[in-house]
Amino acid sequence: MKANSILALAFLAALGSYAKAAEDEIVNDSLMLDVVVTGTRAAVPERAIVSTVSTINSDQLTQLERVSILPTLTEQVPNLFITQRGVMGYGVSGGAAGGISVRGLGSGTGQVMVLVDGHPQYQGIFGHSIADAYQTMVAERVEVVRGPASLLYGSNAMGGVINIITKTPQTLGGACSSRTDLNLGAGSFNSVQFDAHNSVRSGKFFSDVALNYQGSDNHRENMDFYQYGGVAKVGYDFSQHWRAWGTFNMTHFAASNPGSLQAPLLDARQWINRGVAELAVENHYAKTSGAVSVYHNFGRHKINDGHAADAAEKDYYFRSKDALTGVSAHQGFGLWKGSWITLGFDYQNIYGEAWNSSIETGERLNRKMEQNMHYPLDKNLTEVAGYVDVRQDIFKWWTVEAGVRYDHHSEAGGEWVPQGGFVFRPLRNGELKLSVGKGFRVPNLKEMYLYGVANPDLQPERLWNYEVAWKHRLMGGRLTYGVNLFYLKANNLIGTMMVQELGRTANYNTGEREHYGAELEAAFHINRHWSLNTNHSYLHMDSPLLAAPEYKGYLGAQYRVCKLELTAGLQYVSGLCTNVANETKENVALLNASVAYHLFPQVKLWVRGENLLTQRYEINEGFPMPKATVMAGIHVRF
Repeated sequence: MKANSILALAFLAALGSYAKAAEDEIVNDSLMLDVVVTGTRAAVPERAIVSTVSTINSDQLTQLERVSILPTLTEQVPNLFITQRGVMGYGVSGGAAGGISVRGLGSGTGQVMVLVDGHPQYQGIFGHSIADAYQTMVAERVEVVRGPASLLYGSNAMGGVINIITKTPQTLGGACSSRTDLNLGAGSFNSVQFDAHNSVRSGKFFSDVALNYQGSDNHRENMDFYQYGGVAKVGYDFSQHWRAWGTFNMTHFAASNPGSLQAPLLDARQWINRGVAELAVENHYAKTSGAVSVYHNFGRHKINDGHAADAAEKDYYFRSKDALTGVSAHQGFGLWKGSWITLGFDYQNIYGEAWNSSIETGERLNRKMEQNMHYPLDKNLTEVAGYVDVRQDIFKWWTVEAGVRYDHHSEAGGEWVPQGGFVFRPLRNGELKLSVGKGFRVPNLKEMYLYGVANPDLQPERLWNYEVAWKHRLMGGRLTYGVNLFYLKANNLIGTMMVQELGRTANYNTGEREHYGAELEAAFHINRHWSLNTNHSYLHMDSPLLAAPEYKGYLGAQYRVCKLELTAGLQYVSGLCTNVANETKENVALLNASVAYHLFPQVKLWVRGENLLTQRYEINEGFPMPKATVMAGIHVRF
């Protein structure tokens, strides 16, 4: 189906919805205006921008008392899927999970970007996110842009972004307030989780500090995992218009990889340290707002990729360190009625170093890193970009938005990135969005300089995305539904093939992909006791892709009465490809649920069960997922 056909059908469907629901409903504006920042870098109502943004609030993130953010995103966001391999721990390197796919585009190669407070978070050499670093304890909410966001965030935002917005304490009952949460749980396969969180607001000063630990033997031998970390955020409000804040986040994890059932491994283990430091100054006025920030994302990795039972033990570790240092500045202006113009500047330096070291002595080995591979890597790349985004309201029912970015990469050269669209509001509580945008991804250090398939002449991957969306709020905002149709075409994709001019197998720009699909979201707050939410997505791909199901559906229900809270969610996934070569696919229904009881106002007891239908399934081929698992714990607040 071509893009213009999708747009035409969706436009007719939206007109039909408008004709059928043309009553002038009066609703509570506070329920209508879901404020987001990811689509514009400024706090604006989601209904006023052309981007498709899903917001997962703190209540949704904490309903099942999960340590990691990512399983909740898989349930709550249509056409977003995240791979798993065990009870806890995603890991890195061979056999790893935590791959994020949005509309068939993946984070494994950097096509989907994870942000923390709008700043990029990815491994500098391999260009992918580090899934075990994204913990629920740091998040106030998560905003997901489905579709290219390269206009604002540059390379690696080709297929979308996940923006983890950290907590900023507000005044709780007075000028000075403090709150502390302790959460402890234990369950199947010797799994444990613990986190402690403290928020302080004292006049103009605020702080938010958290510590966490999680660990599990997991359900297979040689698959143990543990992770611990902490985050500290401090800030000061100089006035109602100016704020400065800084944050430091550090996490360490170790994971064992037993290998697939078909090819088990011994001694496969990894030790990973990741850290983030940020400093920002913000200003907020009625006619202008913006921020200047500096950030430094860094990591050190030590990996033993293991060996088969009948093979010799490895005598070396793969070692790497990387850093992503950047400066970001943006300022928005309302120069005339109904206008908002954002000007922005980004600078990044990406550094990566990789080598092998002796397991016995720890010294660096002066030899090729593997057979037929390049010598150790030590490289810097830089990116400089500027962008402008213009949004204009025309009357009360029409908004036009358009922007362009120019991004210059030290190796790949320059790239122009346009984006634009329209928002029509035929109803006060409904809007129709039509948008088109370009995304791109610059090749990473591994693809250009590491291993025998490296090619320093690679060019950026590119795509165009066309989308139409309808969102409607009914019954005073208690019922909300939205429908999206999209078509994307990517080209210049990087693959590995025999390249005649190079005389060897190498990475090369050759691939094309064509995807289209549909997404549905709905939420219904029935009354003060009951609420329901559901989402469904269909994805058509021109050829199968790993971790990109053809259909994903979720139905969730929450019931609250007196001291009792019940939460249940049923997710169905079909057409999930686990092996591209032979097109092996999985279909699975997963039921997760939790029960919480408030023993006292400050003390909550909870139990969580996952895969309660005891389904046998795989997401990573050769890594069967566990059957039903249970965790129970206590949450104390004071």
